[in-house]
Amino acid sequence: MDIFMDYLKAFIIGGALCAVGQILIDKTRLTPARILTFYVVAGVFLGAIGVYEPFAEWAGAGATVPLTGFGNLLARGVREAVAEKGALGAFTGGLSSTAAGICAAGFFALLIALLFKPGDKN
Repeated sequence: MDIFMDYLKAFIIGGALCAVGQILIDKTRLTPARILTFYVVAGVFLGAIGVYEPFAEWAGAGATVPLTGFGNLLARGVREAVAEKGALGAFTGGLSSTAAGICAAGFFALLIALLFKPGDKN
């Protein structure tokens, strides 16, 4: 029963983050690209001030999978790399901490591009 509650919590939190994004698309003049950028920057900011980590531990995948989680991962990578390598870590930490996600996104984008023919259906 405990695992069911973890899945339910992740579904509700992730769904709430997505619902907020959808409301912003529907009710404001913000473009989707600006909203996505806002989500990443919000994750970086909340991770930098130490608020996102406890939230992500509580919410699980509902908080780590959306773009706010990606921003938090960037902030954590920079923080750890700066502690280890000094100022150079500010340039390398974000990429090294998110490399797996970036590579997976590139790989699956290439795979889908090879499998399907893009274009208008008219």
